[in-house]
Amino acid sequence: MICLLPHCAYLSETSRMLELHRALTDLGLPVRVATHGGPHERFLAGIPYDVLGPGLSTTRAARFVGSAVGLGDPRQSMYDDDEIRSYVQAEAEYFKAHGIKVAVTGFTVTTLLSTRLAGVRLITEHAGSFVPPVFEKRLLPAPTHPVDPRLRRAPKWLSRFLINRTVNRTTSYCGGFNRVAESLGIEGVPSLAALLLGDLSLVPEVPEVLGVSAAELAAWTPKGRVGYRPSSRLTAVGPLFAHLDLPLPDRVQKFLDHPGPTIYLAMTSTPPAQVRAAIASLGTLDVRLLVAGTIHDLGDLASDRIMIEGTLPSHLVMPQVDLAITTAGQGSTQTAMASGTPLLGLPLHPEQDLNIALLERLGAARHATPTTNLATLATEMLESPSHRDAAVQIQKLYAAVDGPAQAAQTIAAYTEGS
Repeated sequence: MICLLPHCAYLSETSRMLELHRALTDLGLPVRVATHGGPHERFLAGIPYDVLGPGLSTTRAARFVGSAVGLGDPRQSMYDDDEIRSYVQAEAEYFKAHGIKVAVTGFTVTTLLSTRLAGVRLITEHAGSFVPPVFEKRLLPAPTHPVDPRLRRAPKWLSRFLINRTVNRTTSYCGGFNRVAESLGIEGVPSLAALLLGDLSLVPEVPEVLGVSAAELAAWTPKGRVGYRPSSRLTAVGPLFAHLDLPLPDRVQKFLDHPGPTIYLAMTSTPPAQVRAAIASLGTLDVRLLVAGTIHDLGDLASDRIMIEGTLPSHLVMPQVDLAITTAGQGSTQTAMASGTPLLGLPLHPEQDLNIALLERLGAARHATPTTNLATLATEMLESPSHRDAAVQIQKLYAAVDGPAQAAQTIAAYTEGS
C-alpha cells in the first residue's frame, strides 16, 4: 500500500500529490491519502483522505509557511518539538494500521522520522531541482534570501560559492527533528540537504533545463559524501505540476479575451503585503493584470484593468497571457514553460532562486529581487520576443514527457521492491 501525504499549507504540494494520485490510480494501484490539514485541504475533496492530528488552521499554516526554509529563522524547525513528536507518532501508527509500505510526500517533513519509526520507505518530490548533483556542479545561484543571515551582506560570488558548498554541511532547520529523533531512538537528519531528501527523491525536471542528465542523477549516492542519510537516492521523472480540476470562470475568460497585453500574477504562499506591493507596481502599466489571490483578501485593489480572483487553474490561464509572475516555485515555473509563457520570478528561498536561474540561463525567464522595479522589468520582458521564443522551446521539451506517469511508474516499481 502507498500513502500520499500532501502538506496542505501549500497549494503546490497539494496539487502535485493530486497529480500523483491520478497517475497511480490510473495504474490500478491502491493509494491512501493522509494530511495534517491546512487551507488547501479543500482540493482533496474529490478523493478519500484522513487528517492526522488536530488539523492545521489557516493561521497555523501561515505561520508554518513563514517559518519554512529560506523564510524563517534557521535555528528553528518549523514545528516545535512537541508537534514533531505528535505528528511522527500519529503518522507511524497510521502507516502500521494500514499496511503502508511506501510513503510519498511533498514537504510533510515529519515523515523523515515517522517512516523510520514505522519501518516504511520514503519517497519525496519537494526538493524539486534542489538536489546534490546540482550543488556539486555549482549550479545554485547566489540566494536572494540567504539561509545564513551572515551572508546577507556577502558579495554574490562568495554567497554563491558558499551555498553550493554548504547545503549538506549546515544543520539549519534540523534541530527539532534531531532532538525528537534522539528521544525516539531513530535516525536523525544530518543536514539541510538531507531535510529535503527521502530514501528516493523524484527529480521532476528535464535534463535540458536541469543541467544534469538522468544517468548522473541515477548514479549519485551519498557514499564518500558528508551530510546525507546513507539510503538517499535520486531519479528523474520529468515535469510534475498542477492541473487543478477547477473551471475557468466566465468573467476571467472575458477578461483574458480582451485585446492588449495581459500579465498573470500568482504569488501563492506569499505574505499579502508583498503581493500588494507587486500589484501596486504593475498597476502603473497599461496592461491588464489578472491576480490569483488564493487565500489573501485583495478585493479592494480591483479595477477595470486589475482582476482579483482566488485560486485559479493556472494551466488554463498561462497559455492565454503574455507574461506570468510568480515566486518561482517549481510548479508555477513548469506550468509557465508548459504553456510557452515567459516568466518573471520573485523567489523567496534558495530552491526558488534555482528554478528561476535555470530558466534564465535558457532565456525564458528573468529574476527579480525585493528592490527590483517590477513595472520596468515586466515592460522589458513584454517588449522582447526572445523570452517567449525560449519558453516555447522548453514547452516542446515538456510536451515529450509525461512526468506524472513516469513518477507513478517509479513509485510502483519502488513499492514492489520494498
